[in-house]
Order: sequence, then structure tokens, then C-alpha cells
Amino acid sequence: MAPNEVCPPAGKLEIRGMLTTDKVLTPAAEALTAQAPIKPSPTARVLIVDDEPAACKLLALVLSEADFDCKTVLSGAEALRLLEKDNRDAIVCDLNLPGMNGMELLAEVRRRSPQVAFLVATGLDDVRAGILAMKSGADDYLVKPLQSEMVIASLNRALQKKRLEQEVEGYRLHLEEMVAERTQQIAAALKLVERSYEDTLEALGAAIDLRDAATEGHSRRVCRFALEIAKAMGLSETQHKTIAMGAYLHDIGKLALPDGILLKPGPLTLEERLFMQQHVQTGYDLVKQIPFLADASELVRTHHERYDGSGYLRGLKAEQIPIGARIFGVADTLDAITSDRPYRSALPFEVAFRIIHTESGRLYDPQVTAAFFSLPKETWPAIAGMRHQAASLPSWLRSGGVAVPLASF
Repeated sequence: MAPNEVCPPAGKLEIRGMLTTDKVLTPAAEALTAQAPIKPSPTARVLIVDDEPAACKLLALVLSEADFDCKTVLSGAEALRLLEKDNRDAIVCDLNLPGMNGMELLAEVRRRSPQVAFLVATGLDDVRAGILAMKSGADDYLVKPLQSEMVIASLNRALQKKRLEQEVEGYRLHLEEMVAERTQQIAAALKLVERSYEDTLEALGAAIDLRDAATEGHSRRVCRFALEIAKAMGLSETQHKTIAMGAYLHDIGKLALPDGILLKPGPLTLEERLFMQQHVQTGYDLVKQIPFLADASELVRTHHERYDGSGYLRGLKAEQIPIGARIFGVADTLDAITSDRPYRSALPFEVAFRIIHTESGRLYDPQVTAAFFSLPKETWPAIAGMRHQAASLPSWLRSGGVAVPLASF
């Protein structure tokens, strides 16, 4: 501009040929001109980056008249230093800067402050650079020669976009907090439900022990024996839990037996024996009606089946018998032999080991007995030695865990 030339009014200023009456609009700016004007925020802070001091000052003058708080710098490096000390809401940057160019500054600003609106200015013959800048994260591009109303409209649009993005991000964070809170509430409710499950199992187990005091602790020991074998076989935690609950409640059907049969000191008659065998079906019918015990009910019904089909009630063979019941068969035999019974005293564990080994493949699944004998022999007396400990059901059943200290039994 010549020294004696009067500065034209806003909208026709020419900054290094940037502000003119000839309107060259970006697609975004064209859309904005068709809409009602967007009022700029009076506190919107803008940083103008251009290596021409006159261009910076004149653009700052135009934006200041539109209630923008403007600062100017002459290079990308200077812009970064200023941003470290003074946050800005928007940046208007010339792409062709010496040293750090506009694209490099854009990348650094996006890395440090993604919430800042970023507009780039490019020449009429280099519109593709502006499009590339938008693909790289710029909010809009301005084509030189710039027009003041288009710069203001684009700035307002970019700032509005950033405000909306921040609102969405704030809502997302709030939603995450709500989800986390609801998750904690659900977890607490599930713990109460699981505790009620545990209380139910303990009550049923106590009822079984009260009914048949001669075998007190049998269900808890068999439960632990069966779990040790299940772990040795590499079964899942879900299977562990099902086996544990089924083993713990396997004799629940005996609650329906008359004392004359259940507590009879001598041998049972054939009729009494057949009646006694019905306890597996009675137990199954009782347990299957409880939703969280439905899977365990199959072990209750099949815990007297034998690998060769000689068991009862249905004479199932081999893989027809659920894996939990096949494991239970070995665990039950181990405890029956090594525990005191009304008709005899407990026998040594070595006797139980010989019987299980001999009957493998006939009464017991060979895979189960292989897993049984893969464990240290000291495992079984250690568990049986806890028979006089507290009778409560181990708390790991509430969460499905399997690592239980022996003291729990």
C-alpha cells in the first residue's frame, strides 16, 4: 500500500493482495454465507501466523473489530513458544512459512492441542494444498486474496465445531462415569445374589449332615477331592464350579429317606436297597428346580453310575456319564474307604489307591484315574485331615475360583 493511500473499509482491505472485493470462496465459506450470521464469542482468542508483519497486523485489525482477541507471530517456532504460555482458541496460519511451514505447525498443534481450531491460508493457484491440510486435521482453508467476512465466517464455524466436539467429549466422559457407577452397582448386587447362593448351599449341606451324622463332612471332602482331580484334568473354571456344587449336594436326595433305611445298622434288603437307590432321582428332581444349580443337578442324578454300565439308576456307560460324575466316582470311593463308617473303621489310603487302580477301566474312567494318580499322594490325606474343621461352604464358590486353602474345609 502506498504511503499516501487511504486504507479502504473492512471487506475491501488488501493484505499482500489478500483482502479484495473479488470473492473467492471455499465450499465451507459458501455454505456459511447462505446461513444466518453466527455471532462470534467475545472471548475467542486467535493467533495469526504469517511471515509478513503487515499482513499479520491488518488481519488482526479486521478480526479485532469483530470482537476477536488477536495475537500475531511471524514463524511456526514462535507460534509454538507462544502457545506454551498463552492458550489460543484458534489459529490462522499461512501455509508458506520459512523454516517450519504451515503443515508442520498444524501437525504439532494437533499433537499438543487438538481442541484448537486451525485454519490455513493458501494461494489461489494452490487450492490442493488447502484440501490436503484439511485432510491432515485443519478445520478449514482460506484462499488468497482473503476477504474479511469469509475469514470471520470460517473462524466462527471452526470455533463452533470445536465447542461441539468438546461438548460431545464431555458427554462421553460423563457417560463413561455413569457406566462405571452402574457397573459397580450391578457388581454389588451380584455379590448379594452370590452370597444368597452360598447361604442356600450351606443350609442344604447342613441339612444333609444333620440327617446322616455318621458321614458328617463327607460331602465337603468329596467336593475338594473332585476339584483336585478336575484341575489336574485341565477342566474350565465353569466346570469346576458345577462339579463342586454337584459334589457338595450329591446326597441331598437322602433327606427324603426314612430313618429305618438311612440309619439301619445292618445290611439292607433288596427292596430297601432299591428304595435307597431312588435318592439320586429324588435329589435331581429337587436340585434341578433351582436355576443356579441346574447344571449341578446332572451330577446329583448320575453320581452312582459306573464306567462299565454297572451303576444306577440308568446304567450309563463311559462318555454317557457326565465328566463331573466320572470324577466324583473316584473321589467318592477314596473318601468312603478312608473314612469311618458305622460298619467299619477307616482304612489306609494305600488300600483306596490299590482299589482305584484295580478298578480303572471298569468302574472308573481311565482318564480320571490317570489324573488322580498324577497328583502327589500326600494331597489326599491332607484334605481328609481337615474333616474336623468348620463346616461352612468355601467362599470361592461365590466367584467361581478354584484356589482354596485346605483350611476352608
